[in-house]
Amino acid sequence: MQLQRVEPSQIEVRSMEIIRSELKVPLPPENEAVILRAIHTTADFDYAENLCFSPKAVELGVDALRRGTDIVTDTTMAMSGINKRVLAKFGGQIHNFIADPEVAAQAKALGVTRASVSMERAAALGKPLIYAIGNAPTALVRLYELWQAGTLPAPSLIIGVPVGFVNVVEAKELTMEMDCPWIVARGRKGGSNVAAAICNALLYTASRNERE
Repeated sequence: MQLQRVEPSQIEVRSMEIIRSELKVPLPPENEAVILRAIHTTADFDYAENLCFSPKAVELGVDALRRGTDIVTDTTMAMSGINKRVLAKFGGQIHNFIADPEVAAQAKALGVTRASVSMERAAALGKPLIYAIGNAPTALVRLYELWQAGTLPAPSLIIGVPVGFVNVVEAKELTMEMDCPWIVARGRKGGSNVAAAICNALLYTASRNERE
């Protein structure tokens, strides 16, 4: 076995070259950066086909970030994986309420998940947000319910990529019914790392567009 000699600064570049060479389907140019970043993070080429996008979702997400739109995550893992330096450059910040004692108490009293209550807390901020959901389908379901009730400020983008087996597929399908921009990984695959990767792809695209 012959190891490749690659400079540390070139590892990501070389990885992207390998991904492009092994892709079996063409990628839509407007969604390419997001799909490549998801594959790079997971080494799973299924994301070339299971990532679904509402019209102009990437463009609208990038524009929202450039305007300083905040991001809400359903896990601390997703929050830790997002490039906060780039986000802050545009004036945005990340919110995560999962560890808030009041959220935990309310969730226990109501018999629901903390992720569900966290979405209510985010909606109460009263402004458009980017929701990056990588773990809890209950977060997506609650966003859908709030949207139906007319109490959810219009999301700038919903990234719906929770992983798992219970209500995961169904929650993603509900998200795709919402009249707002969304990026959804259909099926059971996803994860907090994928949610963070998609956010970073949008952030890096925003930074690149700013330099051009």
